[in-house]
Amino acid sequence: MAAARTLWLSTLVGLLCRCCPLAGTQREGGPSSIPETLPYSNCSQLTLKVEFSTKVVEDEYIVAFNGYFTAQARSRFISSGLRGSRTLTWRIIPRDNPASDYPSDFEVVQIRQAHLKDLLTLQEHPYIKRVTPQRKVFRSLKFTQATDSLAAPCNDSKWTQKWQSSRPLRRTSLSLGSGFWHATGRHSSRRLLRAIPRHVAQILQADVLWQMGHTGSGVKVAVFDTGLSEKHPHFKNVKERTNWTNEKTLDDGLGHGTFVAGVIASMRECQGFAPDSELHIFRVFTNNQVSYTSWFLDAFNYAILKKIDVLNLSIGGPDFMDHPFVDKVWELTANRVIMVSAIGNDGPLYGTLNNPADQMDVIGVGGIDFEDNIARFSSRGMTTWELPGGYGRVKPDIVTFGSGVRGSGMKEGCRSLSGTSVASPVVAGAVTLLASTVQNRELVNPASMKQALIASARRLPGVNMFEQGHGKLDLLRAYQVLNSYQPQASLSPSYIDLTECPYMWPYCSQPIYYGGMPTIINVTILNGMGVTGQIVDKPIWQPYLPQNGDHIDVAISYSPVLWPWAGYLAVSISVAKKAASWEGIAQGHVMVTVASPAQNNSKNGGELTSTVKLPVKVKVVPTPPRNKRVLWDQYHNLRYPPGYFPRDNLRMKNDPLDWNGDHIHTNFRDMYQHLRSNGYFVEVLGAPITCFDASQYGTLLMVDSEEEYFPEEIAKLRRDIDNGLSLIIFSDWYNTSVMRKVKFYDENTRQWWMPDTGGANVPALNDLISVWGMAFSDGLYEGDFTLADHEMYYASGCSIARFPEDGIIIAKTLKDQGLEVLKQETAVVDNVPILGLYQTPSEGGGRIALYGDSNCIDDSHRQKDCFWLLDALLQFTSYGMTPSSLSHSQSRALPPSVSEHPLPERLEGNHLYRYSKVLEAHLGDPKPRPLPACPHLSWAKPQPLNETAPSNLWKHQKLLSVDMDKVALPNIRAYRPQVRPLSPGESGAWDIPGGIMPGRYNQDVGQTIPVFAFLGAMVVLAFFVVQLTKAKSKPKRRKPRVKRPLFLQQLQQPHMGKTPSV
Repeated sequence: MAAARTLWLSTLVGLLCRCCPLAGTQREGGPSSIPETLPYSNCSQLTLKVEFSTKVVEDEYIVAFNGYFTAQARSRFISSGLRGSRTLTWRIIPRDNPASDYPSDFEVVQIRQAHLKDLLTLQEHPYIKRVTPQRKVFRSLKFTQATDSLAAPCNDSKWTQKWQSSRPLRRTSLSLGSGFWHATGRHSSRRLLRAIPRHVAQILQADVLWQMGHTGSGVKVAVFDTGLSEKHPHFKNVKERTNWTNEKTLDDGLGHGTFVAGVIASMRECQGFAPDSELHIFRVFTNNQVSYTSWFLDAFNYAILKKIDVLNLSIGGPDFMDHPFVDKVWELTANRVIMVSAIGNDGPLYGTLNNPADQMDVIGVGGIDFEDNIARFSSRGMTTWELPGGYGRVKPDIVTFGSGVRGSGMKEGCRSLSGTSVASPVVAGAVTLLASTVQNRELVNPASMKQALIASARRLPGVNMFEQGHGKLDLLRAYQVLNSYQPQASLSPSYIDLTECPYMWPYCSQPIYYGGMPTIINVTILNGMGVTGQIVDKPIWQPYLPQNGDHIDVAISYSPVLWPWAGYLAVSISVAKKAASWEGIAQGHVMVTVASPAQNNSKNGGELTSTVKLPVKVKVVPTPPRNKRVLWDQYHNLRYPPGYFPRDNLRMKNDPLDWNGDHIHTNFRDMYQHLRSNGYFVEVLGAPITCFDASQYGTLLMVDSEEEYFPEEIAKLRRDIDNGLSLIIFSDWYNTSVMRKVKFYDENTRQWWMPDTGGANVPALNDLISVWGMAFSDGLYEGDFTLADHEMYYASGCSIARFPEDGIIIAKTLKDQGLEVLKQETAVVDNVPILGLYQTPSEGGGRIALYGDSNCIDDSHRQKDCFWLLDALLQFTSYGMTPSSLSHSQSRALPPSVSEHPLPERLEGNHLYRYSKVLEAHLGDPKPRPLPACPHLSWAKPQPLNETAPSNLWKHQKLLSVDMDKVALPNIRAYRPQVRPLSPGESGAWDIPGGIMPGRYNQDVGQTIPVFAFLGAMVVLAFFVVQLTKAKSKPKRRKPRVKRPLFLQQLQQPHMGKTPSV
């Protein structure tokens, strides 16, 4: 009987499942929504290959003004500025776009045969801010079908792509193929695999806000991309489509803009976050994938005029000194436009942030996969603007899904893409939806929105802050924060804990001690009270006496003005002298008060103030011995931008610029981690060599130095080495003929640029070490070899030209790469001196080690690491122990004689003085500047507190006056089944599967009611059938025919459950 019931119920359930999909499952679309070649319905398996290039438009310039003026006024200013150059022929190029009817702050001018002097004269006009060349941008987006024969679903984690870096470029789309990613700090050999819903809006529980009636209504969101088709079935509220290109179309011929718009506001199939938002489509790329700088500037101005609320920019570039672009971004956010931008696809390398996402006032978005791992392609912090004197800021601000995300197809249907340009519209859509939930829209601004996002973000375990920022986007918590928000200031990061690993890496990787370089933490101040503000009085340092806060000293510098919406707070921490031999934890906090002018005639007397607390917790150890301390020379490293500093490895033709900052926490991160694991303490010198006490350090480490040296630095280093300091130099190539060969056309000066140095500034290094009879050559070599049983690769390195006779020289057989670059010929050179070890003759003097290539310790393009060699060199310099593997090596050779190799000369006519901290322009050759004073920190006067500090600083960032418990959320299902695609002639109204939006009813919803009614009826029927079957199978109790005598009942009373009543 039971078997029969089981069979019957199984048959019933099978029929029900065949009639209607279960809640939470995906429903496959019809064939009309996808190409026939795709292996999955409504899902295209695409890999997006991005190629990007720019060039200057001949004789065209962008003239930026100091304000907005009419076309007639702009023409008068230009005519006045060029009046002294009567031989010039010029004209204003007409711009036929929606912004041409409004005043503008720039003009595009064609000036034939202009000289630099003419442009400088024009720029001297009082109403002209800057003159820069017009740029033509070419972006190639190539979508190719996945080649894997066993094609996986849309969210599969496999991809292949030939790596293309964005660094030599300007602005490029930040999309990749369907993603591969990198799990940081977490690994499990076995994991329970779970089904992944395909709609990112549902995964982030946007449907909870939908059923509360919030759908993005009333919020204007702009998409700067490749356009959108007029009758695309996924969109219901495209308010305006504008074309900023020279093509006479508004449609998307590439599909990228449609995808981005779909993630934000699609109403069906691959649903977006805010389908009722006002979509403003800005077509800034042609179908030939060409754009101009002026198109972007005009479009940005129009966005300000249209009072856009949210702007998504899924492009990025390396040049944070691209002034017209950056200035306009600041102007946008100052006008309350919330800009969301992709952080870049140059991961997993550190120091690879893209502009404008690295701006303080922009929400920079990184990518994760659906298992909450940081996507491998997602760029990592820190920002590198502040180097060498300071330290970078925390970026990205937030991370969200960017791998295998579904978005709208170009004409219909859906497809999956990966990249931070996918993560960016996810956040832009969430921001649009969140803004629509706030009744008082005056509270929503770029700072308050960023505050809500980072305060509510979910921190990912095992991932540091330069990978994840403040954590993963949490839409519902952000809704709670934003809807109980009061205008205030906040800090990012909100606390400093140098003991918390791995989140606070690299700060937590090394304790601090007396005599060490100050530890600098660059904190961003977010000012939600107004676009401008300032810090009242000075920040206050309050150490906790019970937690040894008086054992550390704190110095604070900050932005004089917070604009737009943000500023910096630089906190420098050192150990007090009384703690030189002490070990323990020290705590305190910094108090900061921010004031902003009140808006809309506030009752607060015309000013709003907010006081925030920055908790500080550090680990202090006794000062390490001298031979364990290594000093990294950051001051003499230069990078792009602003100058042309080429890569150290000339094989990397698709990535020719050196832009990662050359810092131990960016592209030398692995080397730093290796030294720390071996017990060395590594500090950073961000000032001239004259500014450190050499008696505290065992080794000065110079790697890939491009800067010149002050004469005072050269003299001091000689004295320091005579007194026991040791020196290790990792050099790189320098050859003037090769430098001329790798020139390129610069966009800002309209001139052919040659590198200002080679991979390293070898002539400057030779000046530094010439007193010991040492020098590097202008030879350029590469090749594989074995040294001390280690496989090595020499990548575009130089050789040693001169070395003392009593030193140790290691030579190898290598290829002459310089000959290959110049003449495309191949030659092998024997006995190339690449490594030298030398003990200085003075009593108690230090030691010097030279190596001609830095690529083996640089994360940028390292093929085979040589960390073992660095260990051996440190054993030699710090302890005076010459490794036997080197001193007795079969590759040991005689030091080169003076006459063997000519020493390299500086490139004639180079422009290093323009970017150098050492050189200045001079008639004839550039001359050294006066030696700058060493940085002097003004230590804050402590105001001790006799209070107990919190033991754990990590908790979710709480904003003042925010109580998320007051903002309740309904108990609504998180996921919904996918809707079917539209049929021809069907209504375009927004349909939501699995529920009806408040106040909305349409044909699709009406059609689903009979299905759910049938399902409910069948369930009820099954219930009654089961109950009836149970009732029939239960045996009946018989009634006694004769009443039992009373005495028999009394005899059986002890055996009965309860006493009967008589």
